[in-house]
Parts: sequence; C-alpha cells; structure tokens
Amino acid sequence: MKIHEYQAKAILRQFGVATPQGVPCFSVEEAVVAACDLGGDVWVVKAQIYAGGRGKGGGVKVARSLDEVRQYANEILNMKLVTHQTGPEGQIVHRLFVEQGVAIAKEFYVGMVVDRSSQRVCLMASSEGGMEIEQVAADTPEKIHKVFIDPIVGLTDQQSREIATKIGISEQGIKEAIPLLQGFYQAFDQTDASLSEINPLTLTTDNQVIALDAKMNFDDNALFRHPDIVALRDLDEEDPVEIEASEHDLSYIPLDGNIGCLVNGAGLAMATMDIIKLYGGNPANFLDVGGGATAEKVTEAFKLMLRNPKLQAILVNIFGGIMKCDVIAEGIVMAAREVQLTVPLIVRLEGTNVKLGKQILEESGLTIISADNMADAAQKAVTAAAAES
Repeated sequence: MKIHEYQAKAILRQFGVATPQGVPCFSVEEAVVAACDLGGDVWVVKAQIYAGGRGKGGGVKVARSLDEVRQYANEILNMKLVTHQTGPEGQIVHRLFVEQGVAIAKEFYVGMVVDRSSQRVCLMASSEGGMEIEQVAADTPEKIHKVFIDPIVGLTDQQSREIATKIGISEQGIKEAIPLLQGFYQAFDQTDASLSEINPLTLTTDNQVIALDAKMNFDDNALFRHPDIVALRDLDEEDPVEIEASEHDLSYIPLDGNIGCLVNGAGLAMATMDIIKLYGGNPANFLDVGGGATAEKVTEAFKLMLRNPKLQAILVNIFGGIMKCDVIAEGIVMAAREVQLTVPLIVRLEGTNVKLGKQILEESGLTIISADNMADAAQKAVTAAAAES
C-alpha cells in the first residue's frame, strides 16, 4: 500500500523527523489560504500522486508570491502528470501540498528497505540527493552507502554518525542527523513499512537537517495491525479493477497481453507469465487467487479478466496443495457457466485430488482444453489466442 508525501511526512514527524510545515489542499483557493497561513515569502506547490519524478513532469513549482501560488496551483491541480513512473498515460492530480520554502545548502538521499539476504532492514544513503537512486546505483554505485540494522539493537548512534559522515553531512548537521535517522528507522519498523525514502534529505544554510520529500510503502500483509494507515488509502490513485480485486482478496494487475492467467501462488503466477512469453505469447494479467480460493473467488477472477477487451484466451494453472484441484475445478465450471465464457479456456491442474478435478472438468460439458504440464498449457494457450486474433 502507498500513501501520499504529506501523509508520509505526518508519520515521520511522529517519530521526530523534521519536515517543513505544509498543508494538503484540494482546490486553488485552499492553496492560497494555506500559503497565507504558513507565512514567509517562498512556498512550494506540489502535486500529490503515487509516483516519483513529479518535479521533472512539472508537478512541483516554487512560488515567490501569492499570485504565483495561485497560478501554479491552478496549473497543477487536475493536470495529467506524466512521469517515468506513471508511464505515458499519466495520472490526474487531485491533491496539492503547499509547503514552506527552505534555504537549501546541500541535498542527500536516505532510504530503507527490507534486505532478504541478511533478513534485516537496510539503510541506504547517498550524497546524490534529489536524483533517482536507480540512476545513482547505475552510474556511481560507490556513492551509495549501506547499513544493515540489528532488529534487537536498532540503528545505533555510531552507525548513524558513520553513514552521515560518509555522505558529507557537516559536523554541525550530524548532531541533528543522528536522531533524525534513528526516528526514520523507528517509523519504518513500527509501521511495518516495506519501503521508505527521504529524497532529498536537506541540510539548510543554518545547519538544520530536514526531510524535504518523503515516500512510504507498507506491507499489505501487516495492515491489519494499522487501521490508521489503511484509512490514508487514496482510491483515486489506484486502478478501479485492482481495487475491486482486493475486495475479493485477489491479487490482480492488468498487463498489455491477450492471454488471461489465473494461478494460485505469486511464484507460480510469475512462472506462468514467463512461460507464456517463452512460447511467443503475451500475458494479459497477473492474477493470484491465493491458497484458499473458493468457487466464488474464481468466478470474480474470471469477471475481472473478461473486462479486458484484448482477451483472447484464459490459462488456468493450479498446483493443488492446500487448495484442492477438485474445488478449483468446481469453481472453474461455475465461473465459466455464470460468465458465459466465449474465449478458449486452457486448464492445467496438478496436485491434491487432481484426478477428481480433471473428471469434474471432463463431465462439465464445457469446451475446456486440458493440458498435461506448464509447457503444454502455455503452448496451447498461445495457439488458441492466435486462432482468435
């Protein structure tokens, strides 16, 4: 789950991370009033969307008068903001964030992710603030410094000082950087975040260390512990089909191909898409029905896939472990009948109760193409989709 910058900053402030003062706004007039209330003579008007690269796309403007605040707010609100993360289709800006201007002396990058190899949170930092960290990693990897944090001890003063020194924060700034980095880690840990970034982390001309931008993503599996974070979800920023899928406990991501995929388990779903590509086809979606799929969930999954006008075949690839093949087979038959399926349906079943599952499919009276293994299923799906085109 993602949240907006202003929401991430509100969370970080709870853990002692300094940020500029700012106000979220939903209209041009609100933006002007916010600037007046904040005071000063420089403000930053920022688009709030779930994507990076907003500045390059024209979604971040520095205003030096209230007239400019009004002008930029009018330009940004409701614009289609296109960045490297939104893709060419862009995203409509529904929210603004008006923030006090900051006298910047130097910019840095700090971020946190869960490192699976060490099974610890990794704090990454770089002197190249304001840049995309992927670009820094590709061009100058030596400028990225890492600390792996012991979950029992937490981020220590020594680790914080060392990494702040390595990225070039001054001695005066380090005094503020140490508690800020420790609060940054505590926020990540206590909210079950999966990714958190401050880019840029700014050293001001009077040696204050401030988070000028912030991003936080959260582990969906831990959201039951954080109803306050769930309440921050902005459905305007999400694909309506993905929202509907989540309501049925389905993991669904639309893609550009024409072969629908219905699979149990994320790893098997990825492998299914890969093997479709291997045999010259293109998957239309990632769809994981999970280990506890019911006939009703399978039916909803079919409905989601059939909304894609490019769909020309559906491949069901199930490995029955916890999920029994006969239950899935019953769900497939029920779904195919309810949605009056008109595209070719290829089914590969393996695992618990597989013989019974295949028998249910054979006796259903439906036109179902049975496959013996993943390769056979992928080849049949690609052939069937090509015949429909």
